[in-house]
Formats: sequence, structure tokens, C-alpha cells
Amino acid sequence: MSNVAEKFGLRPYRKLDGTPLVGAQNRYTIASGYGTAIYQGDLVIPVTAGNIERHTANNSTSVVGVFNGCFYTDPTTQKPTFSNFYPGSIAASDITAFVVDDPDAVFLMDADATFARADIFRNYSVTTGTGNTKTGISETQLDVSVSGTNASFVIQAIDISQDPNNSDTGSANANVLVRINKHFYRDGTGI
Repeated sequence: MSNVAEKFGLRPYRKLDGTPLVGAQNRYTIASGYGTAIYQGDLVIPVTAGNIERHTANNSTSVVGVFNGCFYTDPTTQKPTFSNFYPGSIAASDITAFVVDDPDAVFLMDADATFARADIFRNYSVTTGTGNTKTGISETQLDVSVSGTNASFVIQAIDISQDPNNSDTGSANANVLVRINKHFYRDGTGI
């Protein structure tokens, strides 16, 4: 049976040791006026001045975690705004991002092509298409064509989903369990 083609970025699933992740996340800041949209499920990287930004495809920069929404004071209405995604170019001094940043977190992710059982344990890059502005959900996928043993690849596949609608290794879009391979809090290098 073919997999359901559904892009949703990285969705928190569990911890590496099998225990529940229980929704743990931490606060980070986004610079006022940062121009790139960040969607729920996008990977984010730390940058100078203590802020975070969206990770881009084929980028070997260490990732701090997965974006899970934000809060800011809307500059037009002056109202507090909670959102699944950061729309980009918001001029506010209080943009707070919520990030799942546990280095032992495991995420569920959609593969962009056929993913075989033999592809498990490889390191991968991700695609970074535009997210969905109606739902605020990321459309990032595991990039099956960009893989190998190189430690600079941002994620590592550790298993295939057990969801019967998304575990077919003979067709595209299998859901894969991944961990962040190039995690900022494990890397040991600062910025």
C-alpha cells in the first residue's frame, strides 16, 4: 500500500532511550525584523547576538532544535500574538520562539522519495520548502538523495514508522524516525 504523501517537518516523537518526550521545549529569541519565515517543525540554528534562525538545506551549521511556535507583540495591532509559525519581517522586540532542543529527542519525518530499510542509520540533509501559512506547519522533508556517513549531515535516520499508512519502504513518502545528528549542544563548538 502506498504511503500518504504528507509534509509536516520534524514532529516530536519520543526520546532516544524510548521514554516519552513529554513536550519539553525552551525559549529562544528571534531578531526583530528577521526576514525568513520559520514554520512549526523547521530546524533552527543559533546565530550571533543570541538569536535563532531557520536552518537551510545542505547546510552543515549545527542545529539547536526544532521550532514549535512563537509569541510576539503584533506591531500593527499591539496585541499579544501566539502563532504556530513566525511569518518573517516582524518588527517587534519581544519575539520569543519555542524550540524542542533536547539532544536526545527523536522526531518523525516524511521522506521525499523511496526510503528502504537499508537506508536506516545513514546521515541525511533535509529539504527546506516553504511551509503552510494556513496551518503554520513546516513542509521540510528528509532528503533521501543527500545522504552518507558524513557527520556534517544534520539528521540521522534511526527507524521507519510503524504507522501502517506510512511505513511502506517500496514507495515514496515513508515516515522515518530521525535524531538531530549535528546538534549544537553536542557539537562543543560555540558561535
